[in-house]
Amino acid sequence: MSPRLIIILVLAGIAALGAGIVTWNVVQSRPVPVSGSSAVSTPPASEAERREHREKFFSGDPDRDIRGGQEMKPRW
Repeated sequence: MSPRLIIILVLAGIAALGAGIVTWNVVQSRPVPVSGSSAVSTPPASEAERREHREKFFSGDPDRDIRGGQEMKPRW
């Protein structure tokens, strides 16, 4: 390999590393809300909404037929 090619590859690697670091910093720089700050938070759901969510999530959709689909088989 010629010295010129080695220098070009090293410079390309440094540029790629720098671009990766800048990208990582941009992606990771989201502000974290601090407790007690003036950050707007979502209000807690009412008890009826929580109950409805639990019923749908844990008991499933009563109107949906799940017996006609593929059954899961054990791996053993």
